[in-house]
Amino acid sequence: MLKAQFDHSNCSDCPIRHRAVCAHCDAHELEELEDIKYYRSFEAGQTIIWSGDQMNFVGSVVSGIASLTQTMEDGRTQMVGLLLPSDFVGRPGRESAPYDVLATTDVVMCCFRKKPFEELMNHTPHIAHRLLQMTLDELDAAREWMLVLGRKTAREKIASLLSIIARRDASIAPKGKSAPIVFDLPLTREAMADYLGLTLETVSRQISALKKEGVIELEGKRHVTIPDMRRLMDEAGDDSDGGFLN
Repeated sequence: MLKAQFDHSNCSDCPIRHRAVCAHCDAHELEELEDIKYYRSFEAGQTIIWSGDQMNFVGSVVSGIASLTQTMEDGRTQMVGLLLPSDFVGRPGRESAPYDVLATTDVVMCCFRKKPFEELMNHTPHIAHRLLQMTLDELDAAREWMLVLGRKTAREKIASLLSIIARRDASIAPKGKSAPIVFDLPLTREAMADYLGLTLETVSRQISALKKEGVIELEGKRHVTIPDMRRLMDEAGDDSDGGFLN
């Protein structure tokens, strides 16, 4: 198991501080969270939580990406979601995990002991309100993904996934809004195919087409540069208004 990169760090130095469940906490509330938190690291391919397991912690992804997978009675599996940095894992008030959570890349998680966290929510409105916001955002994302899977073409599906990852986990050059967005794609093409309901051949063909037409630049199989985010969002069939692009 990897050594946790952020063990013993101060919350104010956390890279997800302003997006995580603690985003609106004041100094006193952060001190209370410090008392119940710990860090865990997982290697790529390692299971973080098995479906049906008792949950003794909740927490946020600090770095890396994990997948949510559901297994049917006949053994078939389906990736049903991705957990990106700042996303919350676990549900207060729920005893067991509804999905398998698998580390797609190396993952560091900021974990809170579940019972003390639930107690803290009762007298810390900032945490309860932020968790509600994040839950509603997750619901919006699930509805958006229903559109991606149900109505979009293969090309639009690939562009949509790239735009989602870029907006959430990109390194943006400090040149302004028009600067290229650079990130390492956290999913293999096989995983992308599984998540999008496409064949591996279709995923590879569409990525090659986006590269050939200059929508993306690709170094190796994972290092992606997006020269113009608006163009990628147009390819995804999305309204390019909103977000950090305005």
